[in-house]
Amino acid sequence: MTASPMTGSQTGSQQVDPVAQFWRAIADGDVDTAFARVADDAKVEIPPAGILGTAKEGREFFAATVTAFPDLLLTIKKSFTGSDGATITELKLEGTQAADYLGAINQEKHLDIDQVWMLRTDNGAIRSITGYWDQNMLYRRLAVKRLDQVALV
Repeated sequence: MTASPMTGSQTGSQQVDPVAQFWRAIADGDVDTAFARVADDAKVEIPPAGILGTAKEGREFFAATVTAFPDLLLTIKKSFTGSDGATITELKLEGTQAADYLGAINQEKHLDIDQVWMLRTDNGAIRSITGYWDQNMLYRRLAVKRLDQVALV
């Protein structure tokens, strides 16, 4: 993961930002460590993937992502945290497909796609995760020829 270290608010001693820990763990392919920072009842919305649920669905999405792209590379382009506890992160996800992903059969295509994520924290835990990207671009990168029947080529 390429990024400058992110730190959370400091009270007495320096605290590590749970959002930075989350992205570092995802970049390392460690979904369990990433989701140790996420509350079980966290709200997860990933509209391009059709996900509207809780941490369980979020964990499944990220597990599928690190499985489908074992050479996953996350590059954080910009990140900032607002006073409301929301961290907005613009990143690039890259990797070579090694398993079916979001309905696209594995054709060992290279994916590079810009994404924007908003993670909200409260008391050191991630309480919500929201992600966006251009789903049509993702399918084009993975060589999907028919969007009405994604798995067909």
